[in-house]
Amino acid sequence: MKSCIWAAAVAAIAPAWAQTTTPQTVVITGNPLGNGDVATPSSVLAGQALSLRRGASLGETLDGLPGVAASYFGPNANRPVIRGQDGDRIRVLSNAGASLDASSLSFDHAVPIDPLVVERIEVLRGPDALLYGGSAVGGVVNAIDNRIPKAPIDGVGGALETRLGGAAGERAVSALVETGGRGWALHADAFGRRTRDLRVPAFDRPLADGGTERRERVANSASRAEGGAVGASMVWDRGYVGASLDTYRNGYGIVAEDDITIRMRRDKLALAGEWRSPGTFFTTWRGQAAATDYQHREIEGDGSIGTTFKTRGSDARVEAVHRAVAVSAGRIEGTIGLQLESSRFSALGEEAFVPSTHTRHAAAFVLERWTWGDSGHLSAGLRAEQVRVRSEGDADATAAQFGPPQERRFSPRSASMGVVLKLSPQWQGSANAAYSERAPTSYELYANGIHAATGAYERGDPQQQVERGRHIDLALEWKRGADRLRLGVFQSRFSRYIALTATGEPAIVDDAGDAVPVFAFRGVRARLHGLEIEGAWRLLDGARTVDLDARLDTVRGLDQDSGQALPRLPPRRTTLGLTLVQGPWTARAEVQRASAQTRVPDTDVATPGWTQVNLSASHVQTRGPREMLWFVKLHNVGDALAYSASTIGTVRTLAPMPGRGLTAGLRWTF
Repeated sequence: MKSCIWAAAVAAIAPAWAQTTTPQTVVITGNPLGNGDVATPSSVLAGQALSLRRGASLGETLDGLPGVAASYFGPNANRPVIRGQDGDRIRVLSNAGASLDASSLSFDHAVPIDPLVVERIEVLRGPDALLYGGSAVGGVVNAIDNRIPKAPIDGVGGALETRLGGAAGERAVSALVETGGRGWALHADAFGRRTRDLRVPAFDRPLADGGTERRERVANSASRAEGGAVGASMVWDRGYVGASLDTYRNGYGIVAEDDITIRMRRDKLALAGEWRSPGTFFTTWRGQAAATDYQHREIEGDGSIGTTFKTRGSDARVEAVHRAVAVSAGRIEGTIGLQLESSRFSALGEEAFVPSTHTRHAAAFVLERWTWGDSGHLSAGLRAEQVRVRSEGDADATAAQFGPPQERRFSPRSASMGVVLKLSPQWQGSANAAYSERAPTSYELYANGIHAATGAYERGDPQQQVERGRHIDLALEWKRGADRLRLGVFQSRFSRYIALTATGEPAIVDDAGDAVPVFAFRGVRARLHGLEIEGAWRLLDGARTVDLDARLDTVRGLDQDSGQALPRLPPRRTTLGLTLVQGPWTARAEVQRASAQTRVPDTDVATPGWTQVNLSASHVQTRGPREMLWFVKLHNVGDALAYSASTIGTVRTLAPMPGRGLTAGLRWTF
């Protein structure tokens, strides 16, 4: 408790980390009305801040932002964890459209979005189920690019980025070029990345026979990824319409199994458009649609294919924004929308623990905002969904595992209300309350088999009910010039939280003769609550600026039925940083501290705390429209051994977090 008070005091005299939302930043995600201030806590990465934070995965890139951690199944398979929630409670989007893949099914499945070609990443912390469905109950991550140009492009422009080094020996390059004229805008990009087995501080790696071996590399963690896209739009003064075609390939090792590698591919066709008609009641119409073909193959050491996961699906979204209507105390404006998703999933092979399924979502939503002068606004909305999840049953009737075909239908409902109040020129308060419902996923309903990534026999419940939760988020912000402070608290209470819990049944013996514990997806009462503090203070202003920044976040979760902690929660984390800017030069030093995570369920063990020091420097050269950003980063200067508490226990001791690594890079824009 004393450390929390100390960190809060430090934050009161420290600036917000430059990568989080600033007063001038307008968040696009979950903000169809384009309001500058939103009640939902958010962070934005773009420009130089994104270049300095880019990692090999989306989770690694975002890890360390307020309230954001990573699932960390080694350096390659990393989904974002927001406020202790992961999997299908975090909505990962690409240009506000669904990322149809299998990453939420298993921790060893990577997200098929590469940070190298992303131009902006927005993170919403807390429930945003109103616009994006029940799978956004924990938060939203939206990776934004310009593959479908939305504005005219004059002449030829583009960017080239290359980076080398780091603890994984990364060699990466990305390039994009854009041109346009006479109402057309064209885009093309490509990227490639290679990494070696991750270097880590010396650690004792557990062996199958119960012994250990001393290692300085994470076994089977090398990777190779490449991809690219072409896109085109017809642009006019009142809107645009366009399309893009992209491909993504990723091959990486599974750190839990030395002889297994993944070959992933994802191909996607996307359409998007917008039409603005100021003189009509609906002033803006937006629409987008995409078709995705995803495949994930697990390759054995002898080259044979063990298990193949496939997802083929489509999603579409239409929004209409109506004009502001004057009322006595201000104005009311809003949006209505429809969203459709359909996906067919199959898992064939020796490690298939879920049947082939067909899932359909259809939803309608409405969001209205009442604004009174410059002193604040109130927003409220509703969402209604229809969800159908059908199991195809056993592919082979002679090998009974999933039973006959069966189908479940759900009708989730969500509602939210948020308010932003300008208390004074420096002070602002915000509050957001929401009720959410989430339909169970295919694996929460129909899983029945050994899940190699978790080392457990997982069993779904075909009679599973809708997950229900109530959420509240309160924040107080102070801003004065470059100085600012934000203090936020949140709480989520679930009357039914679908958790994977131990059944207490006798262990099942697998084909190798190993005993595997039995877990089942069950609806339990649960509660999560936490605190987020971030602040900034300019120590020196003038030709040379010096900023001190600080951040603290913590989350606690409880299974109220069993009285045990919810699994894989990040520990309390504190960051102190100092940034010096002089002309084109920027230098930064920061200290990150993660406390020991001792609040764990009986099926897990405590994770030790750790402290790391990171240094970086960058230089910007500008000549007309051309800009060159040179940067160098030294991560984990002291080569401290660290483990992630968000990682499942079967992998945590096999894959420590990266050791000392020096990365250098260049980004050239023209």
